[in-house]
Amino acid sequence: MKNLNIAFSPCPNDTFIFYALINKCIETFDFNFTPYIDDVEALNNLAKSKAFEITKLSFNSYFLLKEYYSLLNVGAALGRGCGPLLVSKSNDISLQDAKIAIPGEYTTAYLLMRLWNPEIKNTIITRFDNILPGIKNGEYDAGLIIHEGRFVYSNYGCIKIIDLGEWWEKETMLPIPLGCFAIKKDLQIIKEKIEEILKSSINYGWKHKNDTKKFIKNYAQEMNDEVIDAHINLYVNEFTMELGDIGIKAICKLEEMAKWRQIV
Repeated sequence: MKNLNIAFSPCPNDTFIFYALINKCIETFDFNFTPYIDDVEALNNLAKSKAFEITKLSFNSYFLLKEYYSLLNVGAALGRGCGPLLVSKSNDISLQDAKIAIPGEYTTAYLLMRLWNPEIKNTIITRFDNILPGIKNGEYDAGLIIHEGRFVYSNYGCIKIIDLGEWWEKETMLPIPLGCFAIKKDLQIIKEKIEEILKSSINYGWKHKNDTKKFIKNYAQEMNDEVIDAHINLYVNEFTMELGDIGIKAICKLEEMAKWRQIV
């Protein structure tokens, strides 16, 4: 049996995807998977040292690590109406002067913000789950929020300045690529088998959704069932099952724009 370490984030879409695999509810053939769960920016940084055979990456990070990792066709966070939001307590702020919290230098959210407004410079890196509380207590003037944040930012007295996914869709007419799973290039021979296992895990999750909830809540930032369900329904979609031509086109467009702006 081949042992593989596999890294993913604690967000409901990832824990939903991996519930069946980690809990051995499906056939995993000759593979034994050891999970590692951490914030996506932590995984982006760990991937620079090639810490895991299979790992979640922000697309911004994947573009920088293509020499070492191959993109999996399954598991991506890519879609419409699901992009990061820039929020603040007030829309009457100067973005050039404001202290803006971001969830990581290598996140796709930060890449999108730079594409939208390259004049923004005063950024502070912090974990995604510190951003909304930090805006509420006055530590930051604004914040770039991802994951569950899009469903709860109004609870922190925040308003939306820009929906960067909406901006992207208007600019490109394409879905927004946020995160993906990648496998080390020296494991290319098992790539299709891993994709088959991931598809089985996702399908099991949809068929046994109630069974997944305890596992998901062990890691979720927001415990509200409606928030968790909304998160999964938004981020686990047809592109998660298979990128397809449109998904690949969107990924290539994001990389092309980043290179044109000399961001990657």
